[in-house]
Amino acid sequence: MAEVVEGGLRSEWKTGPLREEVRAILPFLEKLTLSPDEVGPEDVRQLREAGLSNEAVRDAIYICVAFNVIDRIADAFDFEVPAPDHVRSAARFLLKMGYGG
Repeated sequence: MAEVVEGGLRSEWKTGPLREEVRAILPFLEKLTLSPDEVGPEDVRQLREAGLSNEAVRDAIYICVAFNVIDRIADAFDFEVPAPDHVRSAARFLLKMGYGG
């Protein structure tokens, strides 16, 4: 998480205006990413106390794991990160046409 995406969640997740549930789970996901061997039942208990359901925690873990796998594959194969203009253009296309576009 050292890399910062200008104006994106990665640069503002600790201070930005987020729903409390999101603010509660992001440190957990950071821990899961950077120190998975330190994650335990106490971490999940704290999330439940913050109002997250088991389903919400499970879904967040699935998404986190999927992105971590993709990121590691991209690093291994030295994928290039597209320029910001390309990312914005692709996002507009997906919003307009969807993934089946």
